[in-house]
Formats: sequence, structure tokens, C-alpha cells
Amino acid sequence: MQSAIYRFEFDEPTSMPDVEVTLQLAILGAEALFGESSVRMDGAYSIDEARRVCVVDARNEVGRSICQLFTGYLSKELGPDAFRVRTVREMNRARAPEEQAAA
Repeated sequence: MQSAIYRFEFDEPTSMPDVEVTLQLAILGAEALFGESSVRMDGAYSIDEARRVCVVDARNEVGRSICQLFTGYLSKELGPDAFRVRTVREMNRARAPEEQAAA
């Protein structure tokens, strides 16, 4: 299984407060699996409402679980077309040719 940081992007019609509630549900699910202390220590995530982005660090078991739950909940609650998700590594690779051309 690949360990990565995942970036979720949401289009304008998607409610960011709904996204935040969905992330909180995923965090609760991870707490049920690993305990509140483990999630507080090992879970890393952030939401930027202005940019319509949520980032989840899935480089450990707790983070992977939060990410899997979050992705599943988003698909069921908001629909699979309500968001895009990709790894930060993919984003950096996609930028690399552009940066090389600018140099």
C-alpha cells in the first residue's frame, strides 16, 4: 500500500461545511479503530475553505484510515463527482515539466 499525503479538491457547488462534517465523521471512525489518543498524535489533516481544499496525511495507519473513511463518506454523501483526490506527489510530478520549461 502506498503511503502519501492526499489533497481533496472541491468544486463551487459543494458545501465546505458539509466537507468538514464528513471529515469529522472519518476522524470519529478512526478513533473507534485506534483510540482518541492515537488519532490526536498520528492524525494530520487540514481544511482550507477559501481554496476549497482538504489535505490528509496518510503516511501512517491512522492517517490512511482517516483518508479511506473520508473518501468513502464523501462518495456516499456528496457523490463521487463532488470532489477530486490525488497525492501531493502526483501534483509535484505534474508541475515538474512546467518548472523545467520555465528554467
